[in-house]
Amino acid sequence: MSRIFATAVLLALTVTHVTRAQDAAAAFSTLKALAGDWQGTYEWTGERSGFGVMNATYYVTANGTALVENLTAGGVPSMTSVYHLDGADLRMTHYCGAGNQPRLKAGRVDLERGTIDFDFVDVTNLPSPDGPHVHGVEMRLIDRNHLTLVFLFRANGRESRERIALQHAERPPA
Repeated sequence: MSRIFATAVLLALTVTHVTRAQDAAAAFSTLKALAGDWQGTYEWTGERSGFGVMNATYYVTANGTALVENLTAGGVPSMTSVYHLDGADLRMTHYCGAGNQPRLKAGRVDLERGTIDFDFVDVTNLPSPDGPHVHGVEMRLIDRNHLTLVFLFRANGRESRERIALQHAERPPA
């Protein structure tokens, strides 16, 4: 009986891994379709506040294995993220204006709803454990011409959210 149970558990884990890998690959393909120029706005809420113009450029690099997202505010590059697959996982490294590099993994992918949520894995170059850093990202793919990014930001135990609403600058409205 225990051999049957072990086989069933192994089969369930394999199916889960394959499904997660398929979801990650489909999400990455969807993200690569963002390539181009985008324009929009940002707004900070929570511990920080402020708003302004935010533009983005997306491009595929590394022989199709990575998507680069460059965000600019007032024409000045402010942050860059790189999306890529890592086995069954969709990963994101965020090169933050705070001077550190949070690494995140897609914990929830629901392309039918246009939802990709990235969870914190670790961070490099953080000066102290309570230093300012991104600890999550919520991506909403509204339609082929609109997307929203929400960076979940933590500093000194306090939370802020930076919401970036973007519209594709090259495509006609859907």
